[in-house]
Amino acid sequence: MEWTREKRYRRLEEVSSKEMQELRERVGSCPWRQTYHIQPETGLLNDPNGFSYYNGEYHLFYQWFPLGPVHGLKYWYHTKSVDLVHWENVGIGIEPAKFFESHGAFSGSALEYDGKLYLFYTGNSRDENWVRHPYQCMAVMDENGTIEKFENPVIHGVPEGYTDHFRDPKIWENDKRFYAIIGAQRSNATGCVVLYESVNLKDWEFLGEVGTELQEFGFMWECPDYFELNEQGILLFSPQGLQPEGDHYQNIYQSGYLIGDRLDFTTCEFQHTEFKELDRGFDFYAPQTMVDHNNRRIVVGWMGLPEIEYPTDRHGWAHCLTLPRELILEDGKLIQRPVEELTKLRNKEVEIETHLTNERKSFDGFNGVTYELCCEFVNHDASEFGIEVRVGEQEKTTVKYDAKHNKIVFDRSLSGESFAEEYGTVRQCEFSSNKIKFQLFVDSSSIELFVNDGEEVFTGRIFPKLESKGIQVFADGGEVKMKAIKWDY
Repeated sequence: MEWTREKRYRRLEEVSSKEMQELRERVGSCPWRQTYHIQPETGLLNDPNGFSYYNGEYHLFYQWFPLGPVHGLKYWYHTKSVDLVHWENVGIGIEPAKFFESHGAFSGSALEYDGKLYLFYTGNSRDENWVRHPYQCMAVMDENGTIEKFENPVIHGVPEGYTDHFRDPKIWENDKRFYAIIGAQRSNATGCVVLYESVNLKDWEFLGEVGTELQEFGFMWECPDYFELNEQGILLFSPQGLQPEGDHYQNIYQSGYLIGDRLDFTTCEFQHTEFKELDRGFDFYAPQTMVDHNNRRIVVGWMGLPEIEYPTDRHGWAHCLTLPRELILEDGKLIQRPVEELTKLRNKEVEIETHLTNERKSFDGFNGVTYELCCEFVNHDASEFGIEVRVGEQEKTTVKYDAKHNKIVFDRSLSGESFAEEYGTVRQCEFSSNKIKFQLFVDSSSIELFVNDGEEVFTGRIFPKLESKGIQVFADGGEVKMKAIKWDY
């Protein structure tokens, strides 16, 4: 299908039931549908929105264009869970129906206040000349799940000095006041975030731009998030337009964070250390965090990237969300660990222990398509060692430790159907440790790799044949001792 502007901005009610049924059948026949990740029933999913804990349940919305694998008229789709593992599709949460969201309900966040859940989002509108006019909008969900919008936006227009790339408010409460940061682009086409304050969630005052040392760091900062851990401030955002530097910034767009002193609400200054990427893999963008009833800071990201075509596109759908990860601040770095509840997915367990010397090994019963796999490597003098998953006659995805160069390597050059190869097929980062632990969550078309309990994380989509189910462990240039446990999902 040629996705003209008219087709991208059709509304759901304009589409026949026959067309939707045909689309569902195309999606349902796709061999790469995920089994335990949040994914769209049809069409395109992107940014996680409104991630929150309210009324005894986790709520997670996401950007959704229901009619195909492209960016068009965006809805908020609502899913919820009691345990962060089993998700229930609720349905459309925010429908772009009012003048201030005529061309989509863009990303935003949520805050529980006074017994209700407030949803703060960007309304995207365009005039007859296709000029964008963003609005910051509010809706409220009650305990019954009913969502009602404010009649008018709470922030009209854009402050002087910024372009119409002005979106993705993240809201929080501090000392009986409400704050929101918004992703922005300065008039000189550089990225930043700005800060607003409110006493009642209706009237918002522009406090100014958040002062950082990154004055020319990409052309737009999307999906900002500010929170505090261990009495330090953390600014999470997704800068667009960074150039690759060694192993860094290899994707079309990046996501990462700054750690520093607490944000000064009076001066808007944020003193910080260097920018660090949150995920070192191929497909991770627009993460959003929340604090749950157990006081955990949990993050979910979009397992995908803008402006990239994926093999699922021809099946009428695109993208999924990452697994929820708990964020912990240790030694000036954010550690990401899969939430403990994910152990509920574990079924049949297989355990192996072996010694490898310049060889590859496979084991009976050690294979599959969807599973969790933990491998520990010790006592090594091999130049490199690791594991290959989704192995077939001509396919494999390799995760290894390059001891010669002290690097973790995630290689999807032979992972199946190729895509986005202009951005490379290998991701790697420096890492040094006597013991290497790989924890992999393998789904039908993705891998999430946690290294040494979340010191580094790599996320990537892969599109192998269904029959590529093998698992192999290997050592080259020496020996290594390893043990592994696999749980079917």
